[in-house]
Amino acid sequence: MIRPLRAVQRLRAMAGVAGAWIRHDPARTTLAVVGIALAVLAATVLAGVGVGVLATAETKFDAADRDLWVTGGPVRFDPGTVGGIENTVVDAHEVADGIESRDGVETAVPMAFQSVYVSPNGSDFQTHVGAGAPARGPSVSIAEGNPFRNDDVHYANGSYDGPMTHELVIDRQTANRFDVTVGDTLHVGGTIETARNHEFTVVGISPTYSRFLGTPTVTMHLSELQEVTGTTASDRATFITVDVRDGAETAAVKAEIERAHPDYEVRTNEEQIRAILGEQAVVLAAAASLVTLAVAGGLALTANVLSSVIYQRRRELSVLRALGWSRWTTVGTTTLWALFLGLLGSVLGVLATFPVAFGMNRLVGSIVGFDGVVRLSPRILVGGAGLGIAVSLVSGFLVAVLVSRHDPVAGADR
Repeated sequence: MIRPLRAVQRLRAMAGVAGAWIRHDPARTTLAVVGIALAVLAATVLAGVGVGVLATAETKFDAADRDLWVTGGPVRFDPGTVGGIENTVVDAHEVADGIESRDGVETAVPMAFQSVYVSPNGSDFQTHVGAGAPARGPSVSIAEGNPFRNDDVHYANGSYDGPMTHELVIDRQTANRFDVTVGDTLHVGGTIETARNHEFTVVGISPTYSRFLGTPTVTMHLSELQEVTGTTASDRATFITVDVRDGAETAAVKAEIERAHPDYEVRTNEEQIRAILGEQAVVLAAAASLVTLAVAGGLALTANVLSSVIYQRRRELSVLRALGWSRWTTVGTTTLWALFLGLLGSVLGVLATFPVAFGMNRLVGSIVGFDGVVRLSPRILVGGAGLGIAVSLVSGFLVAVLVSRHDPVAGADR
């Protein structure tokens, strides 16, 4: 009974001394706490971005309501051409018709994206993303106005001599940017001259394609986008989306399309997400490196401050030793002090994560239209806090042991 009581009394004494150090040296305490908080904040935000990017990509591809994606490889920028983007699927309508005629395929829809000039008056132009896609059907959400009233009649079985509908569906950001609404007109074209000659009527406002691309978008029939960007000769598209019939096996349909079109890549939703993320590997690696440096810097600052403060307290530790405290009791006191700092810094870092994540989501959402890029979870927050506490505990213990080895009183014990 006596030994447990003594252990409790010793622990209370150690905690009292550690608490006094925190209260009586606010400058160094603040510096150490901030260093730990920065490390925790960087770790939680990095993890939140990783989770958010994957979740956002999965959400967008699920919302597209397609089973397979047929591509000709990565889309390449081609600044010397009209539209500035080289779409890699050639003879897109013909390929899509061939895919759609196969057993197990419900629909095969070619889509293209190009950079276009847009103006509400034919004089003041801005570059914009133009989508050649069917703005109609169950997968397209119309917030105001109507979807396209007609099919893509301008294609006319490849002759491109059918009438142009000049129908346009835009998103809310585009409507606000050009101060237009349903019934108004916009000039759209791959060049300024072409745009002046093609005036489209806004028939609907929809968030569908702008959410998928993450940027304000003007959507028209594919053949009409090809017409105003000069790509009718090669009938180019970015990809062909495939919807598999109910009851058909997606893997079997995928294998059939691959055999029939060996020059194209056929991917499921998950494979398409991985391919897109893989194309951004350099950007993701750079971001990870920056955050890793931030974590390492915060942890180095923490260890540095702990080393400095513990070294400067060596006289106080010697006094405690002279009063009869053992070497390991003084080491335990220092470790407990570091643990307190780790707890304070981790709590601060976790609390700071919420406004930082909110601000980043608002910023990214306003710039590119992606919502929830930073997604937090209890596991992420607990992991970040655990990192800060663990590093503080280990750093405090190791530094305390090293300092105590040079304590003349402790040296007499060895």
